[in-house]
Amino acid sequence: MDIEEARLVALQHKGVTEELFAERWISFRIEGKWFMLIELDTPEPRIAVKLKPEHGQELREQYDGVKPVYHMNKKHWNDLYLDLLPPELVTDCIAESYQLVVHSLPKKIRMELEKN
Repeated sequence: MDIEEARLVALQHKGVTEELFAERWISFRIEGKWFMLIELDTPEPRIAVKLKPEHGQELREQYDGVKPVYHMNKKHWNDLYLDLLPPELVTDCIAESYQLVVHSLPKKIRMELEKN
């Protein structure tokens, strides 16, 4: 999977917005909350996603391509090095990140997302 494919996977989820952040990053948000970041112009294509702490730790132990994000909460946020991981795993991690953030939203907003 490459950066553009990861971007398209993220945009398939309901209510997602995409915006440039700090000139070198693209953020993917649901109701203003990040669930995925892409750093532009990096030699090793990677995305940052939020995972359940135990799942993130498990993946870090299992794959060389999963690392804690150096500039964010390392307990929850993980860098996925796209060249080192199966595309299905990346897709699943993007979906998990989206769901984690959706579940943190107020019930009224969650219900509206489910309706649309």
